[in-house]
Amino acid sequence: MSDRTDAAPAPAPAAPAAGPVSRAVTRPAPHPSGAHPSGARPLGEHRRWPRSFADRLTTPLPGVRAFARLAREGAFRPGPEGLRGIPDLPYAPGPLPATAAGAVSVTWAGHASWVLRTGGLTVLTDPVWSRRILGTPSRMTPVGVRWEDLPPVDAVVISHNHYDHLDAPTLRRLPRDTALFVPAGLAGWFRRRGFTRVTDLDWWEWAELDGVRFEFVPAHHWSKRSLTDTCRSLWGGWILTDTLSPVPRKVYFAGDTGYGRWFREIGRRHPGIDLALLPVGAYAPRWWLGDVHADPEEAVRACLDLGARRMAPMHWAAFVLSAEPVMEPLHRTLAAWARSGRPREDLWDLPVGASRTLPDPDADPA
Repeated sequence: MSDRTDAAPAPAPAAPAAGPVSRAVTRPAPHPSGAHPSGARPLGEHRRWPRSFADRLTTPLPGVRAFARLAREGAFRPGPEGLRGIPDLPYAPGPLPATAAGAVSVTWAGHASWVLRTGGLTVLTDPVWSRRILGTPSRMTPVGVRWEDLPPVDAVVISHNHYDHLDAPTLRRLPRDTALFVPAGLAGWFRRRGFTRVTDLDWWEWAELDGVRFEFVPAHHWSKRSLTDTCRSLWGGWILTDTLSPVPRKVYFAGDTGYGRWFREIGRRHPGIDLALLPVGAYAPRWWLGDVHADPEEAVRACLDLGARRMAPMHWAAFVLSAEPVMEPLHRTLAAWARSGRPREDLWDLPVGASRTLPDPDADPA
């Protein structure tokens, strides 16, 4: 199960190979270069990786029967009633906030794309500024930040290689010396396109740029971009930590993930996450997408597992990727958050284009 609309440039029934794959292991494979995992990896390091990361899957990929069922049910998109909510999708672009030293701000550009400002750096997450991606209709909402309004981009983090997270036309807009942090096995894709500062990491590895630590952490997902590269590169999320501030700030960008055991482990290794950017959309039907896309209730549960102080929903309101009504992810997220008993102000359900800044650390409750 997967981002069925972005998994490959062929029709969905021809995507993953039939039959089960290996079950996941509970820890990463040995580090190919032999470096100790507790130390920072060098920026731009050239590394050798296994040919496949299929042993990291937490569920087998679907086979022929699953594709046949999906085709039979026709559950690729919402029905007319579900699409009527498009005019109600929240869209309120505004200027990027001024961010003082030691502060953290986030601006939701749409889908899984954020403009994250921390430690004096401007970081883009899974930047997709294209009007449409392969296999999907055009965006339901415009990108929330005009490209020309961005400050100089210091770094980009990529969660995995599906088309709604790795967008070649957007990346072509970046200077080729932009610092890129990507999953293991994906650096070659960028180097072939002229990028010179690419760092690919295994789970639980980290590198540092100007005092900001970028650590790659596990996710319940998979990777594929063509007919022949299933799980040839890794997938995951990112913990960004401003290490130079008196009170280091931690932001977790989940990328694309189902719900599962990794959230508790991430929270155990990273106590005090200030903000979790978590996906809440592209989840229906559950028999098809439940293993690799969290639904809103699972996203709220993941935030609790992480021990994160705040949650910002993402991965909805931009592209039609699955069958749930387009406004349902927000409604269910709000209801699940209310049931959790967490303070309403700690759910940052931003409109596309809106921003929020973490409070001053001295005034932020522990």
